[in-house]
Parts: sequence; C-alpha cells; structure tokens
Amino acid sequence: MGKTKICVALLVTVCLFSGGIAQSVSNEDGSESWGYAEVRPKAHMFWWYYKSPYRKDDPSKPWPIILWLQGGPGGSGVAIGNFKEIGPLDANLKPRNSTWLTKGDLLFVDNPVGTGFSYVEDTNLLVKTDEEAAADLTTLLIKIFNGNETLQKSPLYMVAESYGGKYAVTLGLSALKAIEDGKLKMKLGGLALGDTWISPEDFVFSWGPLLKSVSRLDKNGLQKSNSLAQKIRQQIGSNQFEEASDTWNKLENQISADSNSVDFYNFMLDSDMDPVSAATLSSELHQNIALKKYSRYLNSLRASPGGTVDIDGLMNGAIRDKLKIIPDNFTFGSQSNSVFNSFGGDFMKPRIKEVDDLLARGVNVTIYSGQLDVICSTMGTEAWVEKLKWDGLQTFLNMRRTPLYCNGEGMIKGFSKSYKNLHFYWILGAGHFVPVDQPCITLDMVGSITQSPITSKASVAANVKLTGKSNDNPVAVLPLICKQTLRIAIKPPHFSAADNTVARLQTVMAFASIMEYKTAPVEDRISTELAFQRPNKSRALKAKDNIAKQVAFIERTICIAWFGLLRARIMDALAKRRKEKLRGRVIRDVGIV
Repeated sequence: MGKTKICVALLVTVCLFSGGIAQSVSNEDGSESWGYAEVRPKAHMFWWYYKSPYRKDDPSKPWPIILWLQGGPGGSGVAIGNFKEIGPLDANLKPRNSTWLTKGDLLFVDNPVGTGFSYVEDTNLLVKTDEEAAADLTTLLIKIFNGNETLQKSPLYMVAESYGGKYAVTLGLSALKAIEDGKLKMKLGGLALGDTWISPEDFVFSWGPLLKSVSRLDKNGLQKSNSLAQKIRQQIGSNQFEEASDTWNKLENQISADSNSVDFYNFMLDSDMDPVSAATLSSELHQNIALKKYSRYLNSLRASPGGTVDIDGLMNGAIRDKLKIIPDNFTFGSQSNSVFNSFGGDFMKPRIKEVDDLLARGVNVTIYSGQLDVICSTMGTEAWVEKLKWDGLQTFLNMRRTPLYCNGEGMIKGFSKSYKNLHFYWILGAGHFVPVDQPCITLDMVGSITQSPITSKASVAANVKLTGKSNDNPVAVLPLICKQTLRIAIKPPHFSAADNTVARLQTVMAFASIMEYKTAPVEDRISTELAFQRPNKSRALKAKDNIAKQVAFIERTICIAWFGLLRARIMDALAKRRKEKLRGRVIRDVGIV
C-alpha cells in the first residue's frame, strides 16, 4: 500500500503514526474523529467516531456509546450503517432527522479487515472466522478506549445487523475476557441483535413456510424450499459448512425463481422494486457475482437501502476527500468480495451458544426483528431463541407481549417483552433494514436499550423495568411488589424536572388512572380507565395457608396506597391545564388500546 504522511489543513491531527500512515484525525470541535488501527501487522482497520451534540457528562446517568456492526461479511459500517441507516448525514450528505446520535455517541467500523476502507497488505491476512474477527475488533477497542478516560466512563453497546450479529456475540465474549484480564478498559453495556444471522439453519427452514403464508410460494415451491433446507441441516450437522453455503446459495436461487424474485429483505416487494437491490451495481461487482458465490445481502448493501445513491462513488469521492488519510492506491471496497469468500467455512455456523453464554454472564441482550424480513425472518429468529438454554427462557416465552407506539400515533408499531437481561422487539412494517423502515420506534427502542439520558416524547409501551432510581418517575418509586403483581403494560418516557408538559402527564396518567383498587382479590381484573393487562396471580394466592393469605392482603394494601398517591398526582396535573381537551390528547398519546 502507498504510505503517505499527511498534514490536514483546518483539522486537529493526533500524532499517531504507523508505517507512515496517519492513525487518527479529529475535526476542529472534536465532534468527529477517525483513523486506522493496526490490529495485526499489515492489517489495518478503519473506524469513525461521532461525539453526540446531546452528550451529557453526568456520572449518575452515563452517556452511552453505540458500536454499529454491519453484516455481509464485507458490508461497510462506515458507509452503510453511517450514511444509509443511523448516522448524522444521509447518502446525499443531508442531515438525518432520525440519527442515533440523539441517543448516544456513534462508533462505526469497517470490519473485518478488508471491508470498506479497512485493508490488508497481504490477502492471506484476511480473517476466516467470527472469532478471528472478534480478536481484531477487541484489539481496536483496546487502542481506542485504553487511552481515553472520557470514553472509559461510557458504557459501550454493540448493535449489530444481519451477519454483524455473529460478530457481536463473539466480540462480546472476547471483550468481556479482555476486560476481566485487565487488557481492555471499557464498560460493556449490552448487545442488540437486529435481524441477525445467528442460526442459519433456523432461517432457511423459515423461508418456505413464511413465503407460502404470504402467497409468494405455492405448495410446490414450499416443498422444494423445505427439501433444500433439509439438505442444509444435514450438512451443518456433519460440519460441512462450505457445502451448506453452496446449498444455501441454491436455495436462494430456487426461491427467487419460484416467487418471481421476491425481495429477501422485504417480502412485500420484488427485488427490482426495492431501492436496496434495484440500484445500479458497478460493472466490477456484476463480474464478481457472475464468477463467485456472493451474498445477496452484500450485493444490496453496495446499492444501499433507502435510495439509489452510488455508495462506492460517495465513499471514493466526497468522503475520501474529507478523511484525507486513505492510502493513495487503495479504493473503498476493493477487498470486500474477498472478505465474503474468506468466511466460506464459517458463514453457516450457528452462534446460539454464544448468546447463551452472554445471557448466563448477565449481559443485557436485546433482539429485534423486522416483520417483513425474509433472509433473517422473525419466524427464524423466534426458532433459535427457543433453543436457548438460559435458565430464564421459559418465563420469558410465557410472558405476554406489550404493544409499542410512537409519537402518539394510534397505530401499533410493534411489540416487546423483557425478562431479566433478555429483551425482544417485534417491529411491524419493517424489513431487514429496521432503522430505515421504522426510524421512530427504532430510535425509542435504542433509547431504552442504552438507557440514554436523552429520551424522545414518543410513548412506548413495554414491560416495566425494575431498576429505576429517579424520584421524579412514578415507576421508580412504585413498590416492586406492585410491579410484580400488576405487570403493568406501559413504559412511559423518563422525564426530568424541566419537563412539565405532555411527557410528564403521559407518565402520571399511565400509572395513576386506576379508578379503584379496593380490596378485591388479586386475581380479579383491575377496574381502570386504561387497558392494563390482566394481573399475574400473586405467589401468595398459590399458597393455601393463612400466612400466605395475610401476605396477599398486605400486597393489596400497599398497592392501594401507592396508586392512590399516583392518582392524586394526575388529578393535580390535569387541574393545572387550562384546556380540558388535553386530557383526551394525553390518553391518546399514552397509546393504550
């Protein structure tokens, strides 16, 4: 690779050099920095960090950092995740209203080496497994975090899409070990797996039934799909992973033929209707596709979700000019095809065990799934989740889902359920690229995942988390016993003392509009103005002795007192409003059905 030592005009340059290549550059106000990390000799990983303009340095509410992990293998997080999904600018370099910077700082990487702006000086240095990719990413985190005390105070949340989920779970375990060994100075906040390729077997078995149910396949198409899926299962069971990749490719081609080219990222569309796959691909990429087995996912990423902007042209043009540290004789994405091919032996391997290990170690794991996705379908995701051996799984599976709403809209945007450190979001109306298809509810979800100090005004229904500490929030002071008894089906936005409008009223209304609790048996349905879920039966009622009955009575008494207090708060709040019609608006904004 050409090596040039660069002085960047109007930029503050951090003087870290390796082999003559500038390693880190920041803009004048410090809101952005980017650079290369040599994760192994002659293996260079590119990263780009954005500091949120909303960042608050409050020790009691640590500001989160979100590490975005793209899929592929070979999809560029710096390009796709940044400019096409969640970054501050879109591919037209216009401000994005739904940027995740409103919830935390953003760290994008081109991972594994060879992806995007990352490169190796010898293609033999390309990684071949998820574990090898995780080792490189861990080295990157060590280089970024260990010398920065400000970043060390912020929890890091790994958010992954598609194949990136396999990176995330292996990186999560690798990072934990590095933290325990004292090699990495970082706080791991949790992981979020969005439409991720965790269990290829479960996904390929879901394709036929899913597409048959939405009329994209007939009975014959279903049978052919299931037959190839069965062959993949046998190959995976025999550790014939490269052969399974070949059969997977045949299965995709078979389904495309039988469904008249259904879009694998949104079954409501044809592949030539979706801007993800309809955009013009480079002639070089077409040649590579013709010569090699190449993921539809990576093909579509190169074209980009949400528009027909040539992402390669953007990155090799305006972005390269901005960055100023890319080697002269290296072109964005020129090694990405090789990255995908190098994972031929790992592509079809499941990573369910890694998810189990993370859950067992108490790491927060969030799974979210777009309703319309095919390649990483909700049906397949649910199937692999049910294979977890985590001790809380059965309780999680038996819980009722709760509806999600956004910005006071009456239409449900999704569902969620949470138990201990496992959380699942079903996002309606979204395909594979959830942040693109449903930005509002996704942004709220990210705020919940990261426990961001900045929350939106949207009303999101979710199971109540029992970890609140703020005295301003009724949820935080509600006795644990009442939460367990009632399983309240609403999670209001957090509000501070400065919030004195709808957000405050939403919170109090949702938790205080109980007409009467009285002393009715706990198993009876609670009379309420809003539609709460049916309460769980108290553990006390399951016992047959008198002591248990006395405990149940105490539970009811405590809850009556608390709900009375909350009801008084809502009445007082409403009395301060001059317009009675606001009451109806608040109820609608709460999003209860």
